[in-house]
Amino acid sequence: MNKKRRKKLSNAIEFLEKALQIVEFSLDEEQDCLDNIPENLESSDQYESMENNIDYLEDAIVSIEDAINKIEEATL
Repeated sequence: MNKKRRKKLSNAIEFLEKALQIVEFSLDEEQDCLDNIPENLESSDQYESMENNIDYLEDAIVSIEDAINKIEEATL
């Protein structure tokens, strides 16, 4: 791989790392909200939706980390 393509991929990694930070921050906020929900709402649709959102964000984090790792492997 030439230097120009490596630089483009390095930029892509930087964008992905920023995206990762944003998703992790959003996950933390959603988890905090879920942790502070009143007990009487723990069986509500809202609670279930928040749990699903947390699962989706955790999956997104894994996917972003995988993408970063694959790109790094490609540039070795």
